[in-house]
Amino acid sequence: MKHEICTDFVWQGREDKEDGEKGLRWHQVVNRENSQPGCHLVGFSCDLGVKANKGRIGATAGPDAIRAALANYAWHSDKALHDTGNIVTLDSLEESQRSYASQIGQALKQNHFVVGLGGGHEIAWGSYLGLWDAVKAHSSKRIGIVNFDAHFDLRKPSPIASSGTPFRQIAEHCRAQQVDFNYACLGVAKTANTPALFEYALQTQTRYLLDEQCSMSQARECLSPMLRDIDYLYVTVCLDAFPGYIAPGVSAPSSLGISTQFVVDCIRWLASSQQDFDYQWQLADIAEMNPQHDIDGRTAKLAARLVFEMEQAKYS
Repeated sequence: MKHEICTDFVWQGREDKEDGEKGLRWHQVVNRENSQPGCHLVGFSCDLGVKANKGRIGATAGPDAIRAALANYAWHSDKALHDTGNIVTLDSLEESQRSYASQIGQALKQNHFVVGLGGGHEIAWGSYLGLWDAVKAHSSKRIGIVNFDAHFDLRKPSPIASSGTPFRQIAEHCRAQQVDFNYACLGVAKTANTPALFEYALQTQTRYLLDEQCSMSQARECLSPMLRDIDYLYVTVCLDAFPGYIAPGVSAPSSLGISTQFVVDCIRWLASSQQDFDYQWQLADIAEMNPQHDIDGRTAKLAARLVFEMEQAKYS
């Protein structure tokens, strides 16, 4: 078994030196000397969960594909941009999730806005554990999760965990810790979830919208009651929530999917609602980026745009 933080990736892109400090791009500001809290990237280079879930493997290369797409984006923030590289695993999903969770927890305790780059959606269990570690000592530790996904990912480990089990693992953790399981899944495809999963969603009071129901009015109605009852928000975007022609580079492409604009509008609304509902949004991740099956970088560009929108929404 081997775990390591890899920092040998290369951020590179266009440079507009004639524009000075107002002409910078992401690759020019990442890891520059800046001690203030800011956007903190952590890669999860793993798709053991995808393999266990019988999906298309290849998401181990996802984090660097997202970085490559981000590198040339214009930088519009005055905050810091940190990147600690990737958690890399060879054979143990549980250990890699815990190593990743440790990195997430450390960054959250330093008051960064943390964005995980996946990797399979097994990243969600690690993300949650990192957030739990960061807030468990607080008297108020009610965590809410908003997942944009075609799948509930509430499967029972059979016999091991996978990319399809993270939110069931979180539900069981919440039960063991005697805290509420506050989970909402937007974009659920009836074609991709069995009646057993809908029944478990009902048992756990999971809030959800079907892919055909995803509008901002429906999202506000679905999410507002949960947002009023939480202290910390974790947002996760599974790229298979989008139509297959927009996001072909995923484990299981969608036939219908939800619109990019809907997700962007939700991200902006969730960021702007922190004061209204009195919660903190400090953690997000992008899951299922699989460059092996991408076409013309479409999925990587989409993932990068979502990271861009998250950073902008958080600090606007």
